[in-house]
Amino acid sequence: MIGFDWPWLFLALPLPLLVRRLLPPAEKVEEAALRVPSLAPFAGDAAARPGRFKWRRWPLALSALAWLLLVTAAARPVWLGDPVELAVSGRDLMLAVDLSGSMQTRDFVINGEAVSRLAAIKKIAGEFIERRVGDRIGLILFGSQAYVQTPLTFDRETVNTLLQEAAIGLAGDQTAIGDAIGLAVKRLAQRPHSNKVLILLTDGGNNAGEVAPLEAAKLAAQAGLTIYTIGVGATEMLVPSLFGSQRINPSSDLDEKTLRAIAAATGGRYFRASDSERLNRIYAILDKLQPIDHDQQTFRPRRTLFYWPLAAGLLLAAALLLSELRGWT
Repeated sequence: MIGFDWPWLFLALPLPLLVRRLLPPAEKVEEAALRVPSLAPFAGDAAARPGRFKWRRWPLALSALAWLLLVTAAARPVWLGDPVELAVSGRDLMLAVDLSGSMQTRDFVINGEAVSRLAAIKKIAGEFIERRVGDRIGLILFGSQAYVQTPLTFDRETVNTLLQEAAIGLAGDQTAIGDAIGLAVKRLAQRPHSNKVLILLTDGGNNAGEVAPLEAAKLAAQAGLTIYTIGVGATEMLVPSLFGSQRINPSSDLDEKTLRAIAAATGGRYFRASDSERLNRIYAILDKLQPIDHDQQTFRPRRTLFYWPLAAGLLLAAALLLSELRGWT
């Protein structure tokens, strides 16, 4: 349907009539008289143009139409589409992703191909982001420092795009877990006390930053922030050596004790993601622990239409001016 942002402007429609009634008429221009002995020479012209007096009515009608179109344009017509329902949960969900040097370890397998830990997170976390319809999602990247890559937003596509563009070492080669949690607390401090969630993914222990992880967890608990921690990395891996293949633990630096304590202090849970299948299951569990609400909000798409009556009114006004200058009326 068509609506108007400023319908009260239609009150200006009778303005030309009021101006004509209230203002004094313009003074008539005195023209020179021509004396002729007879009107016979002009009789042919009058007969040849029998509709001239009817034609004189058209400029007035076109002027009224042009004024109507200009007032309609000023009233800002808009096309209102059908109502569209949006699911809005009210949940604020931050992802904190480790970009330290160890995240390039290729101990995950996706579609039969060995990939780095970060590549596995990008794929599986990206799918998780796409499922979170109605959540405000933000992205924190951390290494030696922590910074907000994406503030809280409903734009899941942008968050996913920026996650896919993240690169190893972008924030330094060390791991500042405490700073990442502290930054999430700072960003979520002004949000409502409930429905604040941080999902923290790392493959190491805190060895950088200014805030201790457990101190940051206490601040998060006071702010009502629930933290789910995920330890990333395989439990064993075959590497070539001088004596053939050697079996090692690529996750020896993972500080599971601290990650468990962080989750416990905030009412969350700790998960161990030793392969891509388990990582995928973890995100499925998170979907159940933090279900998507189905509160509906509706909005109607709007498309402005004022340029159509504006263009038509200006064209009519230009045509009237041209006809006046050429003496057609």
